[in-house]
Amino acid sequence: MEVLSSRVLLRPSDPRRSQRFYRDTLGLAIYREFGPPESPGLVFFLGQGLLEVSGQSSGQTGDMLRVALQVRDVHAEHERLRAAGVTVMRPPQLEPWGLIEMWIEDPDGVQIVLIEVPADHPLRRDQRAFND
Repeated sequence: MEVLSSRVLLRPSDPRRSQRFYRDTLGLAIYREFGPPESPGLVFFLGQGLLEVSGQSSGQTGDMLRVALQVRDVHAEHERLRAAGVTVMRPPQLEPWGLIEMWIEDPDGVQIVLIEVPADHPLRRDQRAFND
């Protein structure tokens, strides 16, 4: 299989609420909008991938889906998102594997992990060309 592109499809219980969360609260940029004007689907950039928020679900998400987002400064995002009323499940902390992680939830309880790769982490050697 040769994968050319990928995206995560999210079917929220309240599409407009979730679209506001990802667009306005998290501040993700919109890749495209589609569908009827009264209930459009939005596709957001996720760095190297895409997140589509469209359609509607009536079930609970549970623990089946997690979204991981690498950010430049997880502590700054913690302050910004907490002030915006986002549910912070766990504040930033250094993990045994050397990354700083914070856990939040979207309006439907989908867990989002915000990850900062510290400057001295071995992963930075591979990413420095992209982050500097």
